[in-house]
Amino acid sequence: MEVVRREKVSSPAELRVNQRRAQDLLRGPDLEGAALEKYVSERIMTTTLDRALNWARANSMFPATFGLACCAIEMMAIVASRVDSARIGSEAFRATPRQADLMIISGRVSIKMAPIVRRVYDQMLEPKWAIAMGACSSSMGVFNNYAIVPADKFMPVDVHVPGCPPRPEALMHGVLKLRTMIQKDPNMGWRQRYNAEGTEEIVAPAPNQDTADNVYRGGYAGA
Repeated sequence: MEVVRREKVSSPAELRVNQRRAQDLLRGPDLEGAALEKYVSERIMTTTLDRALNWARANSMFPATFGLACCAIEMMAIVASRVDSARIGSEAFRATPRQADLMIISGRVSIKMAPIVRRVYDQMLEPKWAIAMGACSSSMGVFNNYAIVPADKFMPVDVHVPGCPPRPEALMHGVLKLRTMIQKDPNMGWRQRYNAEGTEEIVAPAPNQDTADNVYRGGYAGA
C-alpha cells in the first residue's frame, strides 16, 4: 500500500470568503441594524434564574449509593455503556447522603428498614427527589404481607417505576421523567410541595449535647 500526501486545493476566492467569515465573528459589536439583530439572535439565549438552576439540577443529579434488594442490580446497570446515564450527568453515585440529591429505592422495604431509609433521605441535599423502583417499593409486590411497607407510606416519592424487576431501560425512563419534572417545576422543594414542614426526624440529644440533630452519632443510641 502506498500512502501519498497531497495538499488541500483551495481557490483564492474560497480562502478570502473564510477570512471574511472569521472577521465577522470578531467584529460583532461593530455591526448595526439587521446584521446586529441577526448576530445577537444567533449567539444569545435569555432565560430566568429559576429555569437555569432547574436545568443544571436536572442534568447533574447525584444518586445515592443505596441498594436494598434485587432491583439494585438493574440500578447498577444504568451506568454501564448500554444505558449510559452519563449522558444526562447522573452516573456519579455518591457514597454519602450529604453529597446526593436522588434516592432510588431499589427493592423491598421492611417495617424495620423504613426508619433507616427515611433517615438517610432526610440527610440528603435539598432539593432532593426519590424514585420507587420495582413493584416491592411501590406496592409491596410479591411480598404483600405485614412485614413490607411501600415507600410512599413513609416518604414522598416523585416517580414510580413498575416491574419485578424493571429493566435498566425502564429505570432510565423513570430518571428521564424525573428530569422533565425538575425542568418544568420552578419549586422542587418537596417539603413545600407535600406540606411536610416540621416532619424532620430528630434524634434525642446526647448527654453532653445541648441541641438535638438528625445525624446519628456513633456509640449513642438515644433515649
